[in-house]
Amino acid sequence: GAQRARPVTRAELTRVFARIGVLSFGGPAAQIALMHKELVDDRPWLTEEDFLRALSFCMLLPGPEAMQLATYAGWRLHGTAGGLIAGLLFVVPGAVVVLALSMLYAGFGDVPLVAALFLGVQAAVLAIVVQALLRVAARALKASWHRALAMAAFVALFAFNLPFPLVILVAGAVGWWMARDAVSPGALPPSPGLIAQARRQVLVWGAVWLVPLAGLWLIEGGLLFEIGLFFSQLALVTFGGAYAVLAWMTQAVVQDFGWLTTAEMIAGLGLAETTPGPLILVNEFVGYLAGFRQGGVALGLAGALVALWMTFAPCFLWIFAGAPFTERLAQAPRLTSALAGITAAVIGVVANLSLWFALHVLFAEVQTVTAGPLRMAVPNPASLDPVALALGALAAALILWRRWPLIPVLAISAATALVLGAF
Repeated sequence: GAQRARPVTRAELTRVFARIGVLSFGGPAAQIALMHKELVDDRPWLTEEDFLRALSFCMLLPGPEAMQLATYAGWRLHGTAGGLIAGLLFVVPGAVVVLALSMLYAGFGDVPLVAALFLGVQAAVLAIVVQALLRVAARALKASWHRALAMAAFVALFAFNLPFPLVILVAGAVGWWMARDAVSPGALPPSPGLIAQARRQVLVWGAVWLVPLAGLWLIEGGLLFEIGLFFSQLALVTFGGAYAVLAWMTQAVVQDFGWLTTAEMIAGLGLAETTPGPLILVNEFVGYLAGFRQGGVALGLAGALVALWMTFAPCFLWIFAGAPFTERLAQAPRLTSALAGITAAVIGVVANLSLWFALHVLFAEVQTVTAGPLRMAVPNPASLDPVALALGALAAALILWRRWPLIPVLAISAATALVLGAF
C-alpha cells in the first residue's frame, strides 16, 4: 500500500483514539466502522489492506475484536506505547460510564431517563453500522468467491447459528485452496529477533495478566479470586466477540455462581450495549454487582476492577506477541489468500451482528425459532417500537442521505428520544 506521508505524533494518536473511545457506541460492527472512518478514510494512517489484514487477524483472536483492532492500529503507528494508548483509550471512557451506571443501578434500579436517552443513541448507531457495512463490503469483496463466502458466513451464523470459529476456519481453508496455483516468492523464515521479541512480550504480558490473579488466590481466595478466575477463563474462549459467549456467560453467572438474576444480567447487557466501548464491559457490571451483593460499594469496586483487568490484560498479550508476524504474512500468496477468505467471512459476521443489533433495537421481543438445523432470531412484529423506528429513519436520512457527521446526529437522535420519552 501507499506509505504514510509523515510519522504520526503521540499527541495526535492520543487525540484521535480518545475521540474513538468516547464515540465507540453500538458494539463491534459500529466500532470497526468508526475506526475505518477515522484511520483510513479521514486520515492516511492505515491503508485499506493494512486495516483489513489487521481486522482479519483480530477476528482470529479471543476477546473483543474492536478493542484489539484499536490496540493493533496504535502499535502499527507508535509501537508498544501506541498500542497501550490506543487500547486503553478504547476501553477507559466506556468503563467509567459503565461503572457509574452500575453503581446507580445497584443503588436505585433502572433509570427511565437514561433508557430513553440510550434508545436515541442506539437508533443513530444503527445507521452508522449500515453505512460502514456498505463501505467495507464494497472495498473488501473484490472477487466473486469473496462475495459468495461473505453470504455463506452470514447464513451460517444467522440461520444456522454455527460456531463462529468453525465459520472462520472454513473460510480460511477455502481461501487457501483458491490460491493453490499461486507461485510463492519463497517463504520468509521468521527472523530470530522477531521470535525473541514475541517471547519477551508473552512473558511480560503473561505476568501482567496472571500475577495479580495468583496474588488474589494467595491473599483473598474468596469472591474476588472467583471473579478473576472466571473472567480469565472467559478471555480464552470469547471467539467471535462478546455476542458469541454471552448466552454461556449469562448461564454461568446466574445459575452456577448466583451472582446476578437473569433480569439484572439483561439490564447489564443493556447498559453495555448503549455505552461507548466494547460490549464485553458487561463483565465490569457483573463484577460490580457480585461484589456489591457481598460487601457493599467497596467490594463492588474491587469486583469491577478485577473483572476489567482479567478481561483486557490478555488482549495486549495477543496483540503485542502476534502482530509483528501478521506483517510478514502479506508476502506469502496462499496465506494472503486464506486471510482474504477470512476477511470475506468477517464481513458476513459483521452483517450478522448488524442485523442482530437492528432486531434488538427495533423490536421489544425477539425469539429464537428452531426447525431442524435452522436456528434463527425472529422478531415479534407486534413488538415493533415505533419510537425506535422513527429515530432510526431520522438518523439514516441524516447519515446516509445528507452525509452528516456522527456527533450532531447522535445529539439530535438522543434529544429527540428524550422528548418522545417524556410524552
